Amino acid sequence: MTDKPAVTVAQVQQLIRERYFESDNDRGSGGTFLYFMEEVGELATAIANNNRRRSPPTDEERENMVEEFADVIAWLCTLANINGVDLSEALVKYTDPSRVEGVKD
Repeated sequence: MTDKPAVTVAQVQQLIRERYFESDNDRGSGGTFLYFMEEVGELATAIANNNRRRSPPTDEERENMVEEFADVIAWLCTLANINGVDLSEALVKYTDPSRVEGVKD
């Protein structure tokens, strides 16, 4: 991790809303979900490319992977915004000790 200032999920979601809500909302959930899945695919490719060999990723590969993670988060925020979902509220599922149970294998 880096020493960059922390940013909250709420801040990212609000930034995405301010910049893109009008066009995202016009596109609707279906079209936006397709863009989201495209970005998930690009992230999957970046992860796969970084795991094909037993050496660390190159700087370029790592930068690409970081960018793809950011794109997935941005499109997830877009989907949440146009569907009226507050991601900070949704994430309580993982932050409330009374709701967090077990792990997936």
